[in-house]
Amino acid sequence: MSKENHPFIFQPGTWLGEGKVKLSISDEELRFFTRWNVKKEKKASKIPGLQEIEIKGIPDKMCNHFSFYNFGDQDFKIKLENQNVGEVIGEGIIRKDTIAWEFRLNDIGFEGFEFYKLQDDGSYFMHAEYSTQDDFRTVIQGKIWKKASS
Repeated sequence: MSKENHPFIFQPGTWLGEGKVKLSISDEELRFFTRWNVKKEKKASKIPGLQEIEIKGIPDKMCNHFSFYNFGDQDFKIKLENQNVGEVIGEGIIRKDTIAWEFRLNDIGFEGFEFYKLQDDGSYFMHAEYSTQDDFRTVIQGKIWKKASS
């Protein structure tokens, strides 16, 4: 039940992914592609990660800057920075086959969660839901896998 079980986040590298995004403002499901670059800095207590997201039909790429830190046996803190919400701090958990985190910022009306479930082939099934105070809701479902070394 520890981070040693999880290559995602805890081993540096690039992760690729794809899936579907459903926005509350539309009945349409949109395809998305993602790339995570996770770094491990020597003697650092934080793990930085950059997530880029491309949604089919939307010209601009989204970029999320993550920082994972304050690791306990089964929990951690997470910081998310992007141009839409600014900087937010959340709580994460680590279980045998799952990594998950959530954000609850009542003052700006932003909340959401993501979970990554480890599969037998080393990939992760992922599910995320986010909402804002104006009832804008996003549901994301997909899969990520570690990019093969070249």
